[in-house]
Amino acid sequence: MKAVVCKQHGPPESLVVEDVDSPQVGDGEVRVDVQACGVNFPDTLIIEDKYQFKPPLPFSPGGEVAGRVGEIGAGVSDWQVGDRVIAMTGWGGYAEELVVPADRLMRIPDKMDYVAAAGFTMTYGTSIHALKQRAELKPGETLLVLGAAGGVGLTAVELGAIMGARVIAAASTDEKLELCKEYGATEVINYETENLKERTKELTGGEGADVIYDAVGGDLFDQAMRCIAWKGRFLVVGFASGRIPELPINLVLLKGCQVVGVFWGAFSARESEANQANLEELAALYADGKLRPYVCATFPLEKAAEALRMVLDRKARGKVILTTGRED
Repeated sequence: MKAVVCKQHGPPESLVVEDVDSPQVGDGEVRVDVQACGVNFPDTLIIEDKYQFKPPLPFSPGGEVAGRVGEIGAGVSDWQVGDRVIAMTGWGGYAEELVVPADRLMRIPDKMDYVAAAGFTMTYGTSIHALKQRAELKPGETLLVLGAAGGVGLTAVELGAIMGARVIAAASTDEKLELCKEYGATEVINYETENLKERTKELTGGEGADVIYDAVGGDLFDQAMRCIAWKGRFLVVGFASGRIPELPINLVLLKGCQVVGVFWGAFSARESEANQANLEELAALYADGKLRPYVCATFPLEKAAEALRMVLDRKARGKVILTTGRED
């Protein structure tokens, strides 16, 4: 089979595409014949050995795929060959075939194609966990989303609006902000041309945002911590800017606020029942036409480096997806 392989840690351009042996299916496992794979910011970290998980070399990046069940191992009873599935794994997805434990599979919702499915679980799963379990977002509250047009950011805008919040989307270009408006943002901030702190205070009558969703970090974190409302919840989702900021702890005291970590991968493993309920809720929202996964670009597997570079350089809007070209 064909796979994108990381043989030495480095930038996306250091990856190679080559033929490798098909993986063997063990007890309790399933082989997925991959149709599409989501490209996520953690993929850019894992190939540079900067992520929480550090697979031994060589390995293929890629944490979420969509495809069909191709083979079933002993002891698997819930799946059949040919089932359309989403598979979640820490890495290994940039390949034509992937073996995963059967309990890491999710059935693809009806009428959802493979491209949309490959970008569905991680971004929406992160955002519903962030807004529901970690922030306990309430109707009528103000939600400020940083990096609002990115993979997780746009899902936070969309879900925040569905949950009844007033959503302020902050992004780096007017083009990105127009997309955010289409997904439910009522106000927008271009933080390349406007001061994030001052504009947020202006839009909220000086009160600040009740919930801040931050997948960017860096300088934006520094500004956003100064425009959070009394008893606000600051969601730490990621650090796409590259700099992990330091927290002035006196601001937490002065604002009476909470700074809350959001690690969907750990949540899905530690609280599998709650995560499953979230995924079922997301599938129902999709079936009702309330969720519209946005994919800005697709690349063939052979151009994985270009896809990763697009995400790393923060040029992506919504999701970027790799496709294998496999016949369904």
